[in-house]
Amino acid sequence: MALLTVEGLVFDYPGNRALHGVSFTLEPGAITALVGPNGAGKTTLMRCLAALERPSAGRVVIEGVDLSEDPRHCHRFLGYLSDFFGVYEQLTVRRCLLYRGLSQGMTMAEAEKATLKAAERVGLSDRLDQAAGTLSRGLRQRLGIAQAILHDPRFVILDEPASGLDPEARDDLSTLLRGLRDDGMTFLVSSHILAELSDYATEMLLLSDGRLIEHRRVEDDEGEAAGTVALQITLSEPKENFGDLLQGLLAEQAGAVVRGADTLSALVRIPADQQARHALLAGLLAADCKVSEFAVREADLQSLYRERLVRERAGGSSKEVRS
Repeated sequence: MALLTVEGLVFDYPGNRALHGVSFTLEPGAITALVGPNGAGKTTLMRCLAALERPSAGRVVIEGVDLSEDPRHCHRFLGYLSDFFGVYEQLTVRRCLLYRGLSQGMTMAEAEKATLKAAERVGLSDRLDQAAGTLSRGLRQRLGIAQAILHDPRFVILDEPASGLDPEARDDLSTLLRGLRDDGMTFLVSSHILAELSDYATEMLLLSDGRLIEHRRVEDDEGEAAGTVALQITLSEPKENFGDLLQGLLAEQAGAVVRGADTLSALVRIPADQQARHALLAGLLAADCKVSEFAVREADLQSLYRERLVRERAGGSSKEVRS
């Protein structure tokens, strides 16, 4: 069963529709990167998922429970960290976490146990008696995440958690989120630092102008069949009808696809075995192509985001794509 199901979500601000019928599902164990240009509706979507905003239409279902019908019940499964969050700077890390636990209805004994567990998970065990106001930006983010996961939620929403962090702190954040996923948590994370998201995201949700443009797994380039690889082919001299040549050479290869071919380059997807690559390269050389690059291209979030958004702005389809 899907952990989260979003169906036809619409959200209207006065005079402006921020979300246009957004629908998707998230499976347990995913770390989904929520990406899109400024004003795409990312924060609005997150606030609707966290029951901080009531959508104008549509519904959100968490583990089979409709969020609008029983938000308090859903909050047991849900953790949320906003882009800008406050802490009581005079309180120690321990007291910040205890206060959070007590405010969520825990007993003191439960809050103390949860505090120790959350602090250990985020690497703050040695900072429990340090004042929150003296923490570095990176440690402050860890405290925020500790507060969001204090009640051991299965689904956690993080809005720009890497904002303002230095490279070392971003690396630490990536390691932390991967570890929490291994503990059974599912994440939806927004960020403008796509290279950082690529370190840990398993799926991508792309929003543009309040519409879901694409939902796909990051590791499966363009959602093609398993058992294939993407190859970047570049020529040192132009070759007329290069795309047609590639189509002919790959006609007998199951699952083969040619994209973006011009006279100098193309991205192709072929079966993931050496024989298929050798046959294609031999065919190109036999056709007198001056091959300067013939390399497997790993999928990364930044290139996927850029390519898909460019296609959308050029008039591409806006339907949801799943791999």
